[in-house]
Amino acid sequence: MLHEFLTNNRTELIARCRAKVAMREHSATAEQLQNGVPMFLDQLTCTLRTEQAHCALEGQAMSAIPECGVARGELGASAALHGQDMLALGFTIDEVVHNYGDLCQAITDLAVERDAPFSVDEFRTLNRCLDNAIAYAVSAFSSQHDFIESDRHNAEENKRMGFFVHELRNLLGTAKLAYTACRTGNLNLGGATGAVLERSLDGLTSLIQNAVSLVRHEHIEGVRDIFSLADFVVEIEAATALAAVAKQCQLKILPVDPQLAIRGNRPMLLAAVVNLLQNAFKFTHLHSEVTLACHAVDDSVLIEVADQCGGLGADLAARMFQPFEQGGADRSGLGLGLTIARQFVVANGGHLSVRDLPEVGCVFTITLPRLAIPPIPE
Repeated sequence: MLHEFLTNNRTELIARCRAKVAMREHSATAEQLQNGVPMFLDQLTCTLRTEQAHCALEGQAMSAIPECGVARGELGASAALHGQDMLALGFTIDEVVHNYGDLCQAITDLAVERDAPFSVDEFRTLNRCLDNAIAYAVSAFSSQHDFIESDRHNAEENKRMGFFVHELRNLLGTAKLAYTACRTGNLNLGGATGAVLERSLDGLTSLIQNAVSLVRHEHIEGVRDIFSLADFVVEIEAATALAAVAKQCQLKILPVDPQLAIRGNRPMLLAAVVNLLQNAFKFTHLHSEVTLACHAVDDSVLIEVADQCGGLGADLAARMFQPFEQGGADRSGLGLGLTIARQFVVANGGHLSVRDLPEVGCVFTITLPRLAIPPIPE
């Protein structure tokens, strides 16, 4: 009988199915069929045993698809689980169908090799169960795929909105600090502090314009220029000096070789370094020092931000660039500063890494291609 054949050759059938999957373009592991083929084989065997015990109606009920489309029987449940597992493992819907075709082919081939005498009714039951299992698995696969795509889309939208809010708050915070310094010290808006205020307002304008362009589905392409690293550091200092004072720490900037230059979108790279410095100001110990150092190593320029936060630990260093990740007790931010910094650096052909200094602090390093200041035309 067919159910006895399936029981006696269960291991061989599973092995053959796995071999067929592995031969296709999508290479699979043994675990990828753990829930699908073994469970389906068990349920198919049970269905065949029931029908061959002259309870055909009961057997059909075990494998039939209910009108509502919900998998109620054991066969439906195992097939639905298989479909969900295949999605999680990275298979396509075509491969889900192929897996059940593999099982049918394996049963047929082995039956021919062993000269197993099966009745027409047994093969009809086999085909019906396979058809229903495919329907269950594909339905579960599609439903789960829709949920995952919806969640992914929502996560991307939340991340995009988080980036906008984070940069908006950074620029607004700098503008408020500059305004407060001007008002408190009765400073002239034409001075250095006024320039910080002006740059912050310009940044806010640009940020909002970019957001409007995204809403209108317009393409935004940043301009990449070659500019002096020393001049860039002067701009960084102007944009962050007030924030350092507000966080009760000292910003120390080491001398920069005036011949060094970098190429990129200046506002993006500025935002990246500012985010690193603001992160350092936030977590360094009170009244300690945050250091900004820029120097060349071979064909690269390194921009390093070092703080005295006391060290990171291996676990935090591995996950701190993930969106919305916050490792310290201070949860006043969104957990996006480091994510934005890395994204902006990578978009400009660079690399951002972190080095832990146990019991001392950490050093964030931006690595960019090294250039030289172009000569001034005579």
